Amino acid sequence: MTPSVHGGTAAPAQPPAAPSSTASYWAPLRVPVFRTLWLAQFASNIGSWMQTVGAQWLITEQGGSAGLIALVQTAASLPVLLLGIPAGALADIVDRRKLLFTAQLVMLMAAALLAVLTALGQMDSYGVLILTFVLGCGTALMNPAWQAIQPELVARRDLIPAAAALGGVNMNMARAVGPALGGLVVALAGTAAVFALNAASFLVTLAALATWHRPATDSPMAAERMMPAIRAGYRYVRHAPRIRKVLGRLLLYVPCAAALWALLPVVASQQLGMGVGGYGLLLGAVGAGAVLGAVVLPRARRKWSSNVTLAGGGVLLALTLLVLAVVRIPWIVGVALAFSGLAWVGVLSILNAQMQVTAPEWVRARALAVYLTIFQGGLAIGAAVWGSIADSLGVRGALLVAAAVMVIGSLVGLFIAVPDTELDRSPSMHWPTPAMVLDPSAATGPVLVTVEYRVPADHADAFTDAMGAVGRSRLRTGALHWDLFRDGSRPDRYLELFTVASWEEHERQHGGRLTGYDRSAEEKSRSLVDPEHPLTVSHYLPIHRDSG
Repeated sequence: MTPSVHGGTAAPAQPPAAPSSTASYWAPLRVPVFRTLWLAQFASNIGSWMQTVGAQWLITEQGGSAGLIALVQTAASLPVLLLGIPAGALADIVDRRKLLFTAQLVMLMAAALLAVLTALGQMDSYGVLILTFVLGCGTALMNPAWQAIQPELVARRDLIPAAAALGGVNMNMARAVGPALGGLVVALAGTAAVFALNAASFLVTLAALATWHRPATDSPMAAERMMPAIRAGYRYVRHAPRIRKVLGRLLLYVPCAAALWALLPVVASQQLGMGVGGYGLLLGAVGAGAVLGAVVLPRARRKWSSNVTLAGGGVLLALTLLVLAVVRIPWIVGVALAFSGLAWVGVLSILNAQMQVTAPEWVRARALAVYLTIFQGGLAIGAAVWGSIADSLGVRGALLVAAAVMVIGSLVGLFIAVPDTELDRSPSMHWPTPAMVLDPSAATGPVLVTVEYRVPADHADAFTDAMGAVGRSRLRTGALHWDLFRDGSRPDRYLELFTVASWEEHERQHGGRLTGYDRSAEEKSRSLVDPEHPLTVSHYLPIHRDSG
């Protein structure tokens, strides 16, 4: 048994399950509950892509400009910028199944209203954008919870990357079917029918959620409150270097990729002379390439690192944008779009899987909410920017600029390497309950925690280096500030200080926020401490005095 940083005896940390190099990307579908929800999501995604085709084509028929058409993507994505972070905190606080139900109901009502008003001839371009925005609000509420339940559904750690990849396959299989089906339905029955089918797709998801009996999770602590939960999520992401690298690569990729989705309907109608059916087939080519990417990706990952694969995906998408800018032959454009789908699913599967396995359970939805906010925000802002540039420079000019920026971003991304090694994010309850004479309330704060170390001179440099990881651990799990001091009169004595907002927040550090990786960081620093002088840990509570 190992001495804890807070004294006493630590419980042994549980090591992560070793990932299986031979695990199939289709293996999670053997899990019944995952398969049911995955199929329901597939139906919903098909409906969403049909709705996108219908919305963009309705605005096109009403004579909307390239900038107005591009705003369909902005209206769908902008709500995540506004609601994504609170939705992530909510998904870590409330029952995720109930939250998913609520989001699906919101989307069902918006889609049904869009269908009814369109059928009555009462829908104009701005009405489409408003209701698309409402649908986006439902998506913003749903996405962090949906992403965060994936490890609950597949359980085994080595299936999480496969489950994340299957999420991309799901979306892109829907992209292969939905747009073409949407174009066909618009041509045969009109846009109102497309919107009605999208509303029906939400009923399928609601039925699937009704069959999932999520196990109750009992926690000795009360649920976090919204604002402290948001602040805790922000601190975690800020002080998690690997997550910051994933978000950096996402930010370099998505805004430029938004040019593809925002301008493709204009390319189809104005540069290739296609109707709605042809536009649907072009989107279907993207989806078909993405499904192929799910087959190719495991082989690529065995050959290349994540860093190289991400850069290659960016360059491949840039080449697609170049083809869209200069080629006027539909079948060549279709082949290029298939490669863009391969690049899209390859890049996003890697980044999404990294987020799934890197963020621990207690903050997973909040970390994923930041990821989704950057993703959807990049699409929303990127679509608006490229639509505006297309109005000024023309579609060809906008696509050429987007391709150039994508190549530059891919090269810059090589210096923001996303490691392939895994971190142990399993819960580690290795801090014992503090022995207190005073009885602080949950709201008591701020709380000052000090830890005194005695370190031999020949370990001084290694100790200070090791304590950097310990400091980041404290900050990730709830500390507002962290410092390490050295005694000027006794150089072998070090004092670590960190403050926590309240006693409740410090209890949460003890009660489930720490992971096996945090434990390893502490053990590394403790191995350099003089064994003859055990650590001294103190907890200081505030004294509030009347200023009068």
